Amino acid sequence: MTEKLLSLKNEVRTALAKVGSVHEVNEIKAHYLGKKSPLQGILAKMKDADIEEKKILGKSINEFKNFVEEELSLRLDQIAALEIKKQLKSERVDVTLPGKKFSLGYKHPLTKVTEEIEDIFIGMGYEIAEGPEVESDYFNFELLNLPKGHPAREMQDSFYIDNNYLLRTHTSPVQARTMKLAKGKPVKIICPGKVYRRDNDDATHSHQFMQIEGLVVDKDITMADLKGTLTLLMKNMFGDNLEIRFRPSFFPFTEPSVEVDVTCFKCGGEGCPLCKGSGWIEVLGAGMVHPNVLEMSGYDPNLYQGFAFGLGIERITMLRYGIDDIRYFYLDDPRFLRQF
Repeated sequence: MTEKLLSLKNEVRTALAKVGSVHEVNEIKAHYLGKKSPLQGILAKMKDADIEEKKILGKSINEFKNFVEEELSLRLDQIAALEIKKQLKSERVDVTLPGKKFSLGYKHPLTKVTEEIEDIFIGMGYEIAEGPEVESDYFNFELLNLPKGHPAREMQDSFYIDNNYLLRTHTSPVQARTMKLAKGKPVKIICPGKVYRRDNDDATHSHQFMQIEGLVVDKDITMADLKGTLTLLMKNMFGDNLEIRFRPSFFPFTEPSVEVDVTCFKCGGEGCPLCKGSGWIEVLGAGMVHPNVLEMSGYDPNLYQGFAFGLGIERITMLRYGIDDIRYFYLDDPRFLRQF
């Protein structure tokens, strides 16, 4: 039996020297150590051997098993090394070839304008506040002096999720949340973010767009503070040769409310196609915070006043860069985005 095992060892060496894949190695293992291997015949004959022969034979069998396992492992290592060498050879890089040119990305124009406006207000001591895009009716409308059934809600046709939640129609609920958290203390914030309204998409309207709203609440705040703030913002965005004017308007959450125009930065106020010959361009809405809004958010309107404003980032960006279709911002067209 010992001679048979020695012969089997030689067979294993010879067989392993010829194989070149893991699958073939596994077949050899099954052939020499499996249930139908020659080793099983030797094990079957052990029952007829005496005790001393069983000891010798058992030791030889264990040595054979260990030998086969070691030879299999060694051959697998050799095959793996050959595979790596083959792979390296096939994937060899010619370092003398010219490298590939990778194009650099750029900030989206809406991101650029948003960050620029944020920097202007941070320089004036404002903080940036954020809030959820899925908002409750309470914060989106009711705390802003728009109770259920108020006709002014029609100005902001909405995407409702259920009776109490909707996609926010403006970033004003961030102002309401901030005032609630402030618990009667002064507030000075801007609120940038995405908003949603059920508009038909065309060159000047989109069902989603970006807004930045601002809010200041403190003692002795006046319309003059609002005008000075917006004048500084517009001059930073469009140049120093600008005048700003307020026109009476209506917003449920401000009183008095105004539409804000600036002199046309293309013609200097003389009249051109951009301003439709008027010399003025409408840029945003603003006003003094309505006493009801202050009171619902925990402020005494007899002691505290505030101003608020809201502007569309797309509108400012379109005016600044002469873009004539809001849909360009959302098409992900590199030809459009590379210009900025």
